[in-house]
Amino acid sequence: MMLLLNRVARVPRWLVYLSCSLLVVLTSYHLGKAMTWDDMEYHVYAGFSALHDRFRQDYFAAGPQGYFNPYAYVPFYLLLRSGLPPLAIASILALVQSAILWLTYELALRVVPQDTPNARVTIAILAVIFAFANPVLINEFGSSYSDVTTAELAMVGWLLLVDVVWTPSTLRVIGAALMLGVATGLKPTNAVHAVSAAILLLFVPGGWIRRIRYGALFGLTLAAGFVLINLPWSIHLERHFGNPVFPLLNGLFRSPDYSTGSMLDHRFIPATLGAALLRPFTMVLPIPWIHFEMPAPDLRYALLLVLSLLLLSRWLWRWLSGARGPESRTLDSAERALGALGLAFMVDWALWLPVSGNSRYFMPMACVAAVLCMALIFRLLSDQPALRNGVLVAVFAVQFFQLYAGTEYRQYLPWHDGPWFTVSVPPRLKSETDLYFLIGGQTNSFIIPSLAHSSGFVNLSGQYELGPRGANGRHVEALIRRYAPRLRAVWSDPSDTIATQARPSFFDPANDALEPFGLKADTKHCSIIVARGVDVIFMVGYPVRDGALTSKGRRETKYLMTCRVIRNPASMYPLPGQRTADAAFDHLEDACPALFQPRRPVDTLLGDAKSGYEFLRKYTGSAVHAWIARGVIRFVKLEPGGREEDAGSEQMWASTRPHVACGWQGPGFLKVLPQ
Repeated sequence: MMLLLNRVARVPRWLVYLSCSLLVVLTSYHLGKAMTWDDMEYHVYAGFSALHDRFRQDYFAAGPQGYFNPYAYVPFYLLLRSGLPPLAIASILALVQSAILWLTYELALRVVPQDTPNARVTIAILAVIFAFANPVLINEFGSSYSDVTTAELAMVGWLLLVDVVWTPSTLRVIGAALMLGVATGLKPTNAVHAVSAAILLLFVPGGWIRRIRYGALFGLTLAAGFVLINLPWSIHLERHFGNPVFPLLNGLFRSPDYSTGSMLDHRFIPATLGAALLRPFTMVLPIPWIHFEMPAPDLRYALLLVLSLLLLSRWLWRWLSGARGPESRTLDSAERALGALGLAFMVDWALWLPVSGNSRYFMPMACVAAVLCMALIFRLLSDQPALRNGVLVAVFAVQFFQLYAGTEYRQYLPWHDGPWFTVSVPPRLKSETDLYFLIGGQTNSFIIPSLAHSSGFVNLSGQYELGPRGANGRHVEALIRRYAPRLRAVWSDPSDTIATQARPSFFDPANDALEPFGLKADTKHCSIIVARGVDVIFMVGYPVRDGALTSKGRRETKYLMTCRVIRNPASMYPLPGQRTADAAFDHLEDACPALFQPRRPVDTLLGDAKSGYEFLRKYTGSAVHAWIARGVIRFVKLEPGGREEDAGSEQMWASTRPHVACGWQGPGFLKVLPQ
């Protein structure tokens, strides 16, 4: 074992970088082509909209996420437009993403408290291997997600600040703040890493005057980096919505175009303090909805906690017994850097867990945790090399076994020589200027670049429902007047094979979304849009129509129906029964805000005057759907194992607000208490 470590320690830096890049590219190749839900939801559209001003003609075309800063997705969009085969595109993305392992290596070299260069290199390489063995990170290699690339910017910032802990430097503080500001601007979830990075400045040598000066400079430059990368996009958002970071912070800016409720996603946030304390150990288990939607067991956080407790116990024992460790200026500097990194990680964890809990947004800290784990193992067991080597073998064996047996990897498509995906549309739709209503839980905005660029697009019924009243209604009506009579609807066809003559049920999703606006689909003028090379899971209906939410098989070709849209003189608003349904929903939200966030979303209409109207509300913050069917309010948490639950009668909720016990225990706990 020692012979192997000695050989590893002599590996030059460039060979480490090359090995990391080769490993990531091969991993991406092995996983296959990634065509994710988010690609079709907003990634493609984001890159497109960054290069083409769409504010005048589109409105929520890719849902609320379509208004996030889009510049991080421009490289992916340009690669799609380049005509390169998918393997080449994914390999380029993977090469860029492999830099996160390079940065892990450099960070480890700076914080490992070892006297010999060979020992530092050995630990750094082990840290890189442990950082790579992250199921969440592996799942994103070769994909369009910006989590890894923006995490690299955050890692650069942390690396520069660790250098400042060793050798104070104003330029490095400025560079670190700029990197973290840009990372936050491109992906706001990096804000917690920017804030917690300031902890590193507390360990800068030279006294508190220097630390305060560096802290002020860091804060100002961080803000400048954020503004620098956001300013062009924020000008558009302020001009159109009155909120320069729309839809974020809308409780502060109060744009009428979006909910002022919290956008906090509760799916991965521990429900109780006990669950939060146990989260490092829960993360070791191969169960979904812990790290992210799929099982992704990871040992590093539980290991880091155990190692930290052992180190603290040993330090207390030595302090109480009067023992002292070896004196060394080099060791003191490295230990100070290691301590700074460890404390900053703890602050980052404490900020991240209650506001996100999603490990996709914890990428930089996952790599930091790998560095800390390896450094602490060598620190704790420096006098017991045999035990240390045994622990290392056990740790890597468990982690790689979990990668093999416990991790669910992304769905993939086979590699081919054509484009990443193709969209076949009728020739006339490539030149005709129309207003398209994109309808469905997925916006399918990835088709927009394939249609006439002068056309407009509105996602009426997606993650954020648009209603006929208020600012949303005014914007939609203005677009209808501008484009009328050239109006079309687009929605997914959930059938396994497209029918030559559409069945009447095909038009239900479109008419449900269009009726509140006084519109309906013209079934005599329809066409088919075919998307090939996409990875599709079809969600079949809403719970109120088909029982529990179900998915229908995965395939590589997606069919979308597009029909002319005409006025519906028989429509009315509010619809029969809607006032009673709204009163019931409002009282439900007020009684149990923990389960139904944000409050007062627009109703999703289901049914018609002949079969009867039903109403559904989507609570995106808590990932819950509630609906009224046959006079009863039911709800379901949108996650595996989430089952439909009964909240009581519509009339009871419409007439009063009952006392309830509610929260996140179980699939979605709500119990009406005796009055």
